Amino acid sequence: MNEFDSLKLFVTVIESGGFNRAAKRLGISKSIVSRRIAQIEADLGARLLSRTTRGISPTDAGMEFKERAERILADYEEAREAVAQRGGEVVGLLRLSVPLSFGVRHVAPILAALAARHPRLELDVSYSDRIVDIMGERFDAAIRIGRLEDSALIARQLAQTRAVVVASPDYLARHGTPAVPADLSGHDCLIYTGSRQSDWLFQSGKRTVSVRPKGRLRSDSGEAILQWATAGLGVAMVPTFLLSGEFEQGRLVPLLLDHPAPELGIFVVRPPGAYVPGKVRVLVDTLAEHFSGPPRWDPCMMKVAGADGAGR
Repeated sequence: MNEFDSLKLFVTVIESGGFNRAAKRLGISKSIVSRRIAQIEADLGARLLSRTTRGISPTDAGMEFKERAERILADYEEAREAVAQRGGEVVGLLRLSVPLSFGVRHVAPILAALAARHPRLELDVSYSDRIVDIMGERFDAAIRIGRLEDSALIARQLAQTRAVVVASPDYLARHGTPAVPADLSGHDCLIYTGSRQSDWLFQSGKRTVSVRPKGRLRSDSGEAILQWATAGLGVAMVPTFLLSGEFEQGRLVPLLLDHPAPELGIFVVRPPGAYVPGKVRVLVDTLAEHFSGPPRWDPCMMKVAGADGAGR
């Protein structure tokens, strides 16, 4: 293990919060991590980590060493990229955060093609609906859906989507069809818990109407909510990017189209700064090219958008 690998190992241990998690992330054994940390501390003549039953935390000396190590690693990556770009290559580790359902359905195939085109590019992708701290957790970029709350990030809009209320024909036959948002109070709602926004929002003329859904089934998985709705277990509010043929094949019925949900933007965001690493630039350009033009989920989007226009 060379000095750069040792610096990377040390930073990973602190970011992971323990030797076990760092070892899994690096693909090596815990004993190797432990021995290498002990060697680094011996070489420096300083204790860098405090070890407790709950895990590890950096000492003051450890934090200073981590910050300097990160600068060295960043400079090294920038130097590698500068040389590689002269030959048209994209190199280095790209850490990306992507929403779970949207990422698996619509981003994973793009990343597969990107990795095939650039064999020296490493990808570390987190598929989760958790809003990560891009800079604090050292992500190179993230895809966000909805309102952007961190104005310091550099954002580029990729596409648009909406959420649409849906239910199965079987459910509607048993429970009736809601005509206005207020009617949802009499229905079993399938509640998505992975968003900070718990209410369902609708546009009614120039007003925004808010409804607090109630139901016995909850999940932080959009895919699970979709399957429950298809199974006739309740009414759901589902983003259009998850709908692929459900309307055309009669599995689900769109509801309340005269009261559409607000349109949502899909963005790729990166940390601030004039310098854009080549790997990030290629990622953003690839995503923008793929999502240019009408959304891939256009048939469903057009049906909802058409109702929106009629309502206005």
